[in-house]
Amino acid sequence: MEEKILRKLFLGFIQIHILHHAQEHPIYGAWMLEELREHGYNISSGTLYPILHSMESDGLLRKEEKNVEGKIRKYYTTTEKGSSILIEARNKAYELFKEIKD
Repeated sequence: MEEKILRKLFLGFIQIHILHHAQEHPIYGAWMLEELREHGYNISSGTLYPILHSMESDGLLRKEEKNVEGKIRKYYTTTEKGSSILIEARNKAYELFKEIKD
């Protein structure tokens, strides 16, 4: 039960993390999974890929398919809307952090 609540809570953090990295450089799923694991998020590809698809549908990410060693890899970058949302999310996160840090 507690795990389910934490997953719901951390979903927003994961999306902010995705937007942050997709703004820095194109990302792909396997790389993002590893990046999230390095920050303590233990999610599966079955969780990550629907998040990426949803963020693309919402206009936050743009997808480009590239052939890498004979396989199609989907790279995601932040759209203008995604960048705007990221700025707003950073501001809200900063305000929250200031309030809860002590």
